[in-house]
Amino acid sequence: MQQLHPHWRMEYIEAPRYPAAMQRPFTELPALGDDRAALIVHRSPLSYLILNRFPYNPGHLLAVPFRDVSDLDELTPVERADLFEELTLGKRLLTAALKPDAFNLGFNLGGPVAGGSIAHLHGHIVPRWNGDNNFMPVIGSTRILPQSLDATWERLAAAAATMSH
Repeated sequence: MQQLHPHWRMEYIEAPRYPAAMQRPFTELPALGDDRAALIVHRSPLSYLILNRFPYNPGHLLAVPFRDVSDLDELTPVERADLFEELTLGKRLLTAALKPDAFNLGFNLGGPVAGGSIAHLHGHIVPRWNGDNNFMPVIGSTRILPQSLDATWERLAAAAATMSH
């Protein structure tokens, strides 16, 4: 049997999670006043970009409206436009900072049935690289992330500081 030694994962495993007492994390995290601790990469007037704490791939971002809604239909046209500008900016930031080969973008609409664990509307921006899927998620039901959330936040925050949208 071959053994894997992802020693870099311990930092991720031991990293503090957002407080378990949070009932509405997508509403409460922006109110913390510490974007680095909250993993918020960018704020626009009506929405924000945050690193997914349970990513499919390194750099997995979420575009989230500040207003607590559960479906696209509940957003005003201005909020929808702002949210899609954040999706576009997220893709640009990931391209500049991590240089992925492709992207998956999407929304889970319909709560748990659609795969969403939090009812607050959010769009996923998942960077993809050639060969990023290997046997681990398929056979071992395990994802291996080659970079910590903090290191990813640093790279995306640096890219955000140099870009204007």
